[in-house]
Amino acid sequence: MMEYKLEGVADTLYIPLTARIYVSRRFPEYFYDEKALSLEPYIPGDTIRKNSSEYECMASVARSNVIDCIVKSFLNDHPDSNVVFLGAGLETTYYRIGNKKAHFYEIDLPEVIEARQRVLGIGENEKLIAGDMFKMEWAEKMDTTLPTLLVVSGVYEYFHEDEIVQMIRTMKKLFPNGELAFDTTDSAGLKYTNKYVQRTGNTDAMMYFGLDDPAGFAEKCGTRLLAVSGFFGDALKLGKKLSLKTRVFMYFADKWKRTMVVRMKLNK
Repeated sequence: MMEYKLEGVADTLYIPLTARIYVSRRFPEYFYDEKALSLEPYIPGDTIRKNSSEYECMASVARSNVIDCIVKSFLNDHPDSNVVFLGAGLETTYYRIGNKKAHFYEIDLPEVIEARQRVLGIGENEKLIAGDMFKMEWAEKMDTTLPTLLVVSGVYEYFHEDEIVQMIRTMKKLFPNGELAFDTTDSAGLKYTNKYVQRTGNTDAMMYFGLDDPAGFAEKCGTRLLAVSGFFGDALKLGKKLSLKTRVFMYFADKWKRTMVVRMKLNK
């Protein structure tokens, strides 16, 4: 396959995909993503995998695992609902969840949506929408009165806090029965993550948003904080199948809240 230089934020979609493939092959008892495995031929080169440690792959997949649990819980409580993935990239949550009753929406930039449709197709209760997630025009294409879970995975880090706060305040108005789930790291973790993304060959996609006080951030957005979850509770059960270094990193990442998934109720 041709050598390929990763450039810009959109190309970082290959990082979590590479991680899901790696973990699905090595630890299928913990996490298995058949659809991600089918996309392996589309990954340009092996720069990401060569520059990703076991811990970094596990961190990406553990985030997906936690978000999967949130989606399943939400759908259990709200069978007739929307699940909206903002900055969807090549995320394959829809296929892992396997729900055919709710309404799934994948939002991303036009070139990403085009690539997604080409390699993944469109599910029977799934809709792909091309556009800027911050402009919110995508909301016009769904029933916003339904209970709605908005998921932002691996995306907010690339933007500034004021942009994110404004977006969440707008979501509050558009989705009266809405919840938001997003991953984040604290300010110390943000420095580490920036170094990792640059090491994979992408020197253009800097990260800016880290969160040291989830409760204070929820208050700033006018939302109600429902939960803050660490990444690695389930992953640590793999025990000695993981390297000692990975286990130590995972343990302290959760203990020090370096890695988090934040869940909010948009309207208190």
